[in-house]
Amino acid sequence: MFGLTKQELVVLKKLTTPIKIQNYIDSVPLNYEKNGETYMSVHRVIRENKMHCFEGAIFAAAALWVGGHKPLLLDLKSVDGDDHVVALYKENGYWGAISKTNHVVLRFRDPVYRTIRELVLSYFHEYTNYQITKKTLRSYSRPFDLSKKGTVWITAEEELDELVEELDQSRHYPIIPMKNIRLIRQPGKMEKRTENLIEWSKNDSRT
Repeated sequence: MFGLTKQELVVLKKLTTPIKIQNYIDSVPLNYEKNGETYMSVHRVIRENKMHCFEGAIFAAAALWVGGHKPLLLDLKSVDGDDHVVALYKENGYWGAISKTNHVVLRFRDPVYRTIRELVLSYFHEYTNYQITKKTLRSYSRPFDLSKKGTVWITAEEELDELVEELDQSRHYPIIPMKNIRLIRQPGKMEKRTENLIEWSKNDSRT
């Protein structure tokens, strides 16, 4: 099924709801890419037992696909190039998102959003650069359907650079009217404190 081994299917078939998928993803160590940049397939993510946001998103998309949902990604693009990728799901006509992140924000979204734009805007206030000096989210992609890309993203041993590039180059929609950019209030002292709250340490051998 989708090129997965029996053992890999066992892992994914247990994740029968978006909440179970998110809980599993939260339990997996963050991939700090200590040996260089990676874009691992689902097969490699399960084997290595670590993931970053893109890898977490395709893992979630695979689990959703096994469970009968479409495997959809959403790319959130920032002004400073620090993009974030989540997996989309829909329940009873409302959108939600599954996300792998090391920080307090940009996490799971419950299925309460009528449109993709509504969901994206829920990330806007907290989407800042690493120095927490400005809000950086600027655009978002249309839902990117991985079922149209075969199963290479599930089984490949090589890096998924071409898939990442295709997602990055796909059509994106702006969030802020140009005339309103100067009106955006930047993060205050309380928001800046969240930068120190992380889930996985780089010193952890599992990452």
